Amino acid sequence: MSSEDDHAKGTANNLGGKVKEGLGKLTGDKDLEAEGHLDQAKGKGQQALGDIKDAFKK
Repeated sequence: MSSEDDHAKGTANNLGGKVKEGLGKLTGDKDLEAEGHLDQAKGKGQQALGDIKDAFKK
C-alpha cells in the first residue's frame, strides 16, 4: 500500500470515527462512541504510517 493510500484511508477512518463518536454522544450510545474513538485512533495510526513511508522515500 502506498503512502497516499495510507493517508487517504487514515483520513477516512478518522472522519468516520468522529461521526460515530458524535452520533454515540447524541444518542447516548456509549458503545458507538467508543467505536468512534477506536476508529479515530486507527486513522491516526494509518496516517502516521503514511508519514513514515514518505520519510523513507526522500
